Order: sequence, then structure tokens, then C-alpha cells
Amino acid sequence: MALDPAFLEELRARTPIAAVIGRRTRLVRSGRNWKACCPFHGEKTPSFYVYDDHYHCFGCGAHGDVITFVMQSEGRGFPEAVAELAAAAGMEVPRASPQQRENEQRARDLAEVLNLVQAAWVRRLHAPEGRSGLAYLRGRGLSDETIAGFGLGWSGDGRGALLEELRPKGVTSDLLVRAGLMRVDEDGRPKGELFFNRVTFPILDRRGALVSFGGRILGDGQPKYLNGPETELFSKRRVLFGMDRARSALRMARPRGAPPVELLVVEGYMDVIALHQAGFPGAVAPLGTALTAEQMEGLWRLAPAPILCFDGDAAGQRAAVKAAETALPLLSMERTVRFCTLPEGEDPDSLLRTRGAGAVASLVEGARPLSAVLFELLTQGVRDPGPEQRAALRRRLTDAAAMIADKSLASEYRSTLVDRFFETYRRRPGGGARRDGAARPSVVSVVSAPFDALAATEERMRILTAILLRHPGLLSEVEDAYCRLDLPPVLGRVRAGLMDAASEGVPMDADALAAWMDEAGLADERAAVLSARPLPMALTAPDDLMAVDVAQEWWHFYALMNVRQFGEDLRVDTERMCAGTLDERAWGSLRPRLLAWEALRRGELSADDG
Repeated sequence: MALDPAFLEELRARTPIAAVIGRRTRLVRSGRNWKACCPFHGEKTPSFYVYDDHYHCFGCGAHGDVITFVMQSEGRGFPEAVAELAAAAGMEVPRASPQQRENEQRARDLAEVLNLVQAAWVRRLHAPEGRSGLAYLRGRGLSDETIAGFGLGWSGDGRGALLEELRPKGVTSDLLVRAGLMRVDEDGRPKGELFFNRVTFPILDRRGALVSFGGRILGDGQPKYLNGPETELFSKRRVLFGMDRARSALRMARPRGAPPVELLVVEGYMDVIALHQAGFPGAVAPLGTALTAEQMEGLWRLAPAPILCFDGDAAGQRAAVKAAETALPLLSMERTVRFCTLPEGEDPDSLLRTRGAGAVASLVEGARPLSAVLFELLTQGVRDPGPEQRAALRRRLTDAAAMIADKSLASEYRSTLVDRFFETYRRRPGGGARRDGAARPSVVSVVSAPFDALAATEERMRILTAILLRHPGLLSEVEDAYCRLDLPPVLGRVRAGLMDAASEGVPMDADALAAWMDEAGLADERAAVLSARPLPMALTAPDDLMAVDVAQEWWHFYALMNVRQFGEDLRVDTERMCAGTLDERAWGSLRPRLLAWEALRRGELSADDG
């Protein structure tokens, strides 16, 4: 049953997350928050932090609210976790209406039918009738373990045998139609099985529940691949093949030194299965359609920068353009996409068989940011444009950037694309030649570095941390905002050290803090944060700045993380100030925040400062 969001919000508000987590692991104060050794992976140094409304482990990446914690720590489903917390909070879980109960029963009936069909098709694959299907899968290089793990099957010849086999278990033709497994005629009457003479692929949702099937015909029949239709359980726009496995792999703690799992979007079932077998457990695929906005949102819930992998032919380029168009309006400074392009004539499955896993790993490691790929897609084939073509091309680039809803990020993309335009198509004396006699650079040999939204966000996080290392007295003023940031591992360890130093009463000056952090084994991390360039004014001339100037600089870089949210928070706090309800901590930071906001609006400080 879908629960009212207002009820869930009230439940979270009534349930102190630290109290719930504290029953399972020992929590220690760290400033205004708590820390502990992570209950989800073995560690000796605490990297698990508990905030007012969520927890985050900087070691294994575990993250969530109080409901998620009960689910993960006790192995409960969502309804059971909600019921347990509601009982402890003295709340009653809303009861389902008669219509909701009827819908839930219909869904359970369809799920049972799908599971019965799955068992029948798996059995058939290993029976004499499925010999050709099993030989095909093995011929594609799949091991018996992989075939079993993905639940691959054989549909049979489609002559009514499926219904006859399942009828004693209460399955009717109407149920098979509703489950998307039988076709109907123009009058809506069942007329035969949808899948016949096909290898079958069970399609699971992100939680691992079976919702439909796909099938691959053997021989010359068409269509080669077939997916089930939309049903009460199955929406093609929302489901990605392999998402349940990728979700588990991305959330699983990795051994120290192991490479990270990348969320990799490819085109077909066999690509996904072959990649998983070869050691790429983050592979997923849409179901015969272009990526949708709903699927993009699902990808971003798992990873901030999934990699979209397309073939190197014309169809692959069209798919890349479509994916970019889908992603652009949804981008933010916290989420983007990357691209890798396969050699022409290859798909991931064939590349694995001809060149091995190392070739795929190299492609994944070389994945390029959206801005770089977008420029190449929009300028493809343009080599020596005249004035009219240059104007049209610039308009095309700026129009693409304008598709991004986040105005601050749109401005960055616009600047980056236009800068690359001038670098690539710079007009030079003597026509197309450069002053040094070299040929004009092609579209793919661009000098300027592409803007990477994820890298820009991490760089601003580094600067925020560096300012606090040089001016630790500022920590008490910005602690709430700083602790809300989802920092990468190195910065997370430095933040944990800052919080520990504050809670242990270390004097909040740069020298004392540096000595304490070096003693705590954080010398390398501290040096890495402070040594990178460029550095803002608060780091290059720390002794000459007033405290309000340092705070203004810190809030400037914090605002660039999400300009709209920063402005909204500032508006709310200004109203609270006028009403006399602003708390002391927010009051102390209000002036530098206002100064940073006004400077941003006047353009005195730009995103390029970071």
C-alpha cells in the first residue's frame, strides 16, 4: 500500500534517528552530530555519521533516513519497518481503502502468475524442448551459473501448452492476458501466447520483483527481441533491465583497494548479462526504447554520474543525442552523465568476446563528461563554417545549454560550449590555417578542457574544507551547512577530523588544528586539501582578512553548490529575523550570507573564482 507522504514525514519527525541507531551501535558525539563505526561494514576507525534527519557512511556509502536504517539493519521490508517505527512512536499506520486492497490483491495475483510462468520456462530450458535455446546461450559465452543467476528460460512453441500446464494452479487465460503473456484479438479475446520459440529474460524491478519478460527469437523471425506490454505491474518508462543487481552491487561495501562499481547503461539484455559475467555488475539497459526521464531519475538515485555506453555507428550517435536531450533539463551540480563510445561495429557483448574485459575497462575509465560529448554531437561534420553557419552553430550550442533548468549550471555550460566554439573555429589570418602554419584543429582535437559539473562540485567542496582548515574558528558558524554536504571520501575524513577536534576542545586556530590533525594521522589528507590550486583569497591572505570577509568567501562557494536553494534559505531566514524568531547560530551567519548573495547578484564574485 502506498502511504501518505505526510504520514511518513510525521513518522520521521517523531522518531529521533540517533536513538534508533544508538540501539544497534555505540554513538559518540561529534560536534552537533554523532559518529560510530559503521554497522554495515567492518571498520576500526569511525566513518559512519548520524545527522538530524539522515545517516551517511564515508567508508561504504551507506546512506538513508530512519526508515532505511531499520530496513537495512534488520532486513525488513518497507511496510514492516514503517509499522515497527509507528508502533514505537505511538502512531497508527493508515489503513488501506477497499479499492486499495482490491488493487493490491490484483497485483499479488499477477505477481504469482509471473512467478509460475518463470518456473515453467526455466524448467523448459533444461528439458529436451529447450535444447536449442540452451545451446544458443552457451554459444554466446554464458556460463551455466550466469544462465541460472539471471533466470533465463525457454518459452516453448506457444501452442497453448503454457495455459494447460498452469491451469491446475488456478491460472486462467484472463490472468495471462493481464500479465502481458497472451495476445488478444480485435474484440479483446485471448488468441495465443505472446512468447513462443524464444529464449526468455525475466524483467525485474529495482527491488527484484518480477514484473514482465523479454524474449529473443532463434532463427530469422521478427522481431528479434520482444518485450512484454505495459501492465498493472510493468511500465517500460520506469524499469531498466539489471537494475536490481546493479542496485545491490553499488550499495555493497567493496574491499579496500578494489575499483569502484560504475553504473553503466548499455543497449540490450545480452550486453548486460555478458558485462555482469565479466565483472561489471553495474550494467543496466532500457527495454528497447530510448532512455526516459523516469529512468534517468532512477539512475541518479544510485549514482551521481552514470556512464551511457553507445555503439560507434550512426544509430549509436542518434541514441547519444536523444540521451543528452533527455538528461539536460534534469541536470544539477550534484548529478550529471558521462559517455563512452564503443568501436564501430562492436557492442559490449562482442567487445568482451573479441578483446576481453580489459578493453571494456579502458572504455569505462575513459568515459567523457556530457559537456565534451554534447559539443561534438552538436558540431559533428562542421569543419570550416562561414559567418552564417558560425552564428547558427553558436545558437545551437547556447540553446542546448538553455535546456538546463538549473540556471547557474546552464550558465557554466553555455560558457564552456561557447569557449570551445571559439577555440575550435577561431578565425585566423589566411583563412583556415593557424598562424604557425598548422591546420585548423578538428572538432575532436579541442584544446580547452571541458566543464565537468561533478568535478566542479567537488572542487568547491575542497575549497570550503580548505577555508575551514585555515580559519577553523568559522566552523561553529557554518557547521550545520557544512555537515549537510555529501563529501567525497578524502574530504569526508578531513571533515570528521575537524568535527572531532572541535568536540575535543582543540583550540580553533590553524596551527593548533594542523598539529592535532597530523597527530591524528590526517597529515596527507590535510596537505592534499590545501595544496590544490587555484586558491581563493581566504587561503592566500588569511592574516589580512576580517572574520566577516572569510565567512563571506566561505558562503560564496557554498552558494555556488546550489544557488537557488541558497537564495531560498536566505529569504526564509530574513523573514524569521524580521519576525524575531531567528536562532542565534543563523543570526550570526546572516550578514556574511547576505554579503555573499549580494556579491553574486552584482557579479562581483563569479563561478570562475572557484
